[in-house]
Amino acid sequence: MSRKYELEYTRTALKGIKNLDGSNRKRIRRAIEMLADDPRPSGCVQLKGCSGIWRIRVGDHRIRYRIDDGVLIVLVLKVAPRGGFYDDL
Repeated sequence: MSRKYELEYTRTALKGIKNLDGSNRKRIRRAIEMLADDPRPSGCVQLKGCSGIWRIRVGDHRIRYRIDDGVLIVLVLKVAPRGGFYDDL
């Protein structure tokens, strides 16, 4: 089965993933890969006041991303624990 959406990452998102321990990194990567097939999974939330930005929760971590349905791209913006996740909105 081919993926419907392409995945792209910001530098901030890659840094957030790199800073995770092994088990959390694996869970986050798996959740992001699933976004390529379904960018609006059950439990996702569109952030208020941030047009087109979505969030999913994976354990104690959050993944912020933008969906571009026109060109079928999911851009992962940030991966962080809940505590610092909303600081830059």
